[in-house]
Amino acid sequence: MAFSMATQTHKLAQPKPNRLSYPDRHSVYWLDELPPERTGPTTKILSLSPHFFISPLPLPSFLLLYPSLFLSSLRLSPIWEVSEWALRAVPSKRLCSLAQPRAPAAGWEPERPLLVPLNRATQTAVASARVSVLAEPKRRQVQENSGHKSKPVSMTHLPCRASAHIELLSTPKHEHPRFEGGRSVCWPVSRAARSYVASERLLELSVPKERKALFEGYDPYIVSRAARSASPSPRIQELSLPLPRKCSSK
Repeated sequence: MAFSMATQTHKLAQPKPNRLSYPDRHSVYWLDELPPERTGPTTKILSLSPHFFISPLPLPSFLLLYPSLFLSSLRLSPIWEVSEWALRAVPSKRLCSLAQPRAPAAGWEPERPLLVPLNRATQTAVASARVSVLAEPKRRQVQENSGHKSKPVSMTHLPCRASAHIELLSTPKHEHPRFEGGRSVCWPVSRAARSYVASERLLELSVPKERKALFEGYDPYIVSRAARSASPSPRIQELSLPLPRKCSSK
């Protein structure tokens, strides 16, 4: 018994193995040694024989899943030979019609040039007297006795050329003959206003309005007199009945 206890104590006293000595552990199935290193490329390109492309058999399933393998193995030259059947081919009428360029629309017109040539009538036209007057620039009068050049002022804005209508508008308006002037701040109260007695309606309106809080004095269980004397219509009685499908037959 003592020997077995000593053996168990010696076994428990042994240090645990250091699992951190393999930090690049990608799997839980190896613990004692590193996995073998891969020296070759991870992806292998399958080389296909020329007989594979001539064979009428369908492509394998793995080439359908990975078409890049098929394209990488198939290296076509930029220059290829045209077959004898393609050289002797005759296009159909439909193919010839599709090869023709599309015609423009019915209402399409070519672009107008930037410089439109003038016709002979425009070049030999003679301006009338009115057109010549309108073509002349407006005459501006410059103020005299000014040290610096000022903006030209038109004839209508000069004070010496003011019309009678402008002079009439510039004169202030006169007061109305019945105008009595401003009223005094303090004025005497009449005897009738001092001896006036207010009516009951006026006293009622002069009382301030009572403000009650929300739902103050409100009883939700009070039924109005009109609701108690009301009689339902046939449509309301029809809607108040339960649905026939929900009524259980006894």
